[in-house]
Amino acid sequence: MPINESDVKWIEPPRMGLLERLYLPAIWQGLQTTVKHMFGPKVTVQFPEQRPVMPPNYRGVHRLNRDEKGRVKCVACYMCSTACPARCIDIVAAPAPADWTDREKYPAVFVIDELRCIYCGMCEQACPCDAIELTSLYDLTGLSREEMMFDKEKLLSVFDQTVKMGTDPVRTRSGPLSIASDPPPPGQPPPEGLEGSRG
Repeated sequence: MPINESDVKWIEPPRMGLLERLYLPAIWQGLQTTVKHMFGPKVTVQFPEQRPVMPPNYRGVHRLNRDEKGRVKCVACYMCSTACPARCIDIVAAPAPADWTDREKYPAVFVIDELRCIYCGMCEQACPCDAIELTSLYDLTGLSREEMMFDKEKLLSVFDQTVKMGTDPVRTRSGPLSIASDPPPPGQPPPEGLEGSRG
């Protein structure tokens, strides 16, 4: 069925004046922004001499958590690799040792390609046993692609390193929505970096 001529509305493109054709107003606005930033407060951090303070819910390098017996918490359920939008997690499951009575499988191979990862946190949200987490470590460097493939041993060493440094991810120390959303216990000051965030 054709459209009625009365239902059609023709829209004319706006006409540009001489100044707009010369882009003078746009250039002037850009110069104003540049001058404002030139004389405004400087926010540059002199890295690596000056280390930035990351927010408590920062998502950096991954780690595989250990349970209370020192074993890897992962049960090789493939939920993290299934949820990963970048497809950077590879897991090979194996039957758990006979003395591990609390699970059927464990990851014989667990590899994360840190160059391919987009650090979205979907893996840690999908994990049913809190085995994988993103830490606050941000200075991730490597000289080759192979160095940026974090295997199970390297991910467990990140766990050991963050526990030793006392920089556990906020999700391991608080309630269901992380430390940034939960009020501090009575008499305890808010965590570092969150002093002014709660009204």
